[in-house]
Amino acid sequence: MQIVPQPSAEQAPSPRCQPPIDFGPAQNTRRTLPQNPMRTQEDTSAEDEDFDGPSKSQLKREMTELQVLGKELMTLPASRIAPLNLPEILADALKDAKKITAHEGLRRQMQYIGKLMRRVDPEPLRQAVADFKLGFAKDSLALHQSERWRERLLADDAALQDFIQEHAGIDVQQLRSLVRAARKDAALAPEQRSGRAFRDLFQFIKTEELRIAPKAEPVNDDDADE
Repeated sequence: MQIVPQPSAEQAPSPRCQPPIDFGPAQNTRRTLPQNPMRTQEDTSAEDEDFDGPSKSQLKREMTELQVLGKELMTLPASRIAPLNLPEILADALKDAKKITAHEGLRRQMQYIGKLMRRVDPEPLRQAVADFKLGFAKDSLALHQSERWRERLLADDAALQDFIQEHAGIDVQQLRSLVRAARKDAALAPEQRSGRAFRDLFQFIKTEELRIAPKAEPVNDDDADE
């Protein structure tokens, strides 16, 4: 029986010395999206605006414009508000806003009004505000013009003839009487003046101004009491 010599422990190959098995380059199975390093915030905003409907920034601008319009509507007298046929909830909100004095409370109320106004057509409201501003400007011009005439009539006799020539058909006797009364009142000591003659003369002048310029809107009598 032949004995086959066994390799010694020093000659036996170590499993750790086995060469590694080459499986080829590792494959990355994760799917990645291409990235654009030059992408900016403007690009993102532009893409957002491509969606149907207004953007958030546009809605915010519109809401601010409606709040400003609401503040302007609050300056209109009731006689100008009624013909607009506003929804009752909006008309009540405008009335309530006029009573609010706290800054924060008024701010919240105006935001509420802005939301309500999104339900109505704002163009007739803008036109009403524009017409009122134009009428107010005409009223102010008429008041100043009447005041200048009163000062001239009290200071200079020649102004009386100028006023008569520019206002054909005027009651000359009444004008002369009012001028005399106002001058007499002005000659008194300040504590003795009644002021009524000044107001009567002003009202007479204002009436004549409107008579020769009928397109001008009537002014508030309370504004004329000086």
